[in-house]
Amino acid sequence: MDKLENMSNVHVMDHPLVAHKLTILRDKNTSVKDFRELVSEIGMLITYEATRDLPLTTKMVETPICKAEEPTLAGKKVAVVPILRAGLGLVDGVLRMVPSARVGHIGMYRDEETLEPHVYFCKMPKDVAEREIMIVDPMLATGGSADAAITEMKKRGCTHIKLLVLVAVPEGINRVHSKHPDVEIYAGAVDSHLNEHGYIVPGLGDAGDRIFGTK
Repeated sequence: MDKLENMSNVHVMDHPLVAHKLTILRDKNTSVKDFRELVSEIGMLITYEATRDLPLTTKMVETPICKAEEPTLAGKKVAVVPILRAGLGLVDGVLRMVPSARVGHIGMYRDEETLEPHVYFCKMPKDVAEREIMIVDPMLATGGSADAAITEMKKRGCTHIKLLVLVAVPEGINRVHSKHPDVEIYAGAVDSHLNEHGYIVPGLGDAGDRIFGTK
């Protein structure tokens, strides 16, 4: 069992709603419909925290009472990048919070011998290097997929990258930190460890299968 080497740049949601919804997700008897909806809802709540540092400016508006100079986003462009396929379950929640965000997609397959991920598909907005990147995936387990996705985005010139996950473990956090200390991780919870099959304990099973009903 790995221990967390560094908690800097790791933001664990400290909110009763997230904790409650995650508990329902963990239940093996939760239906596909409910699981899918909860993943989206938690994604929205995590996005709320991950966008806390977006820059603001002001603009003049006219309320029913008077004119006033009020805060508004300073035009920071955002791109949400799901790691296929399970990451798709989080996209709707992010877009509900940031409707103007563009969506890129990154797909990977795992080498059967080395177990390392390889990118087979990557489609991004043309101006992706100018955007704040939110890579989304339900689980941060070994960290291999997250590492590969972050590396791929950096190859495209991206310098502001955040990783949003439902559940993480120390093994995955340590790998991302060791390779990409500049990337902030936002997690609904940090679980104990990985078992011998690479599943998060206690975890919530195979998120992709449970989101899409392919178990």
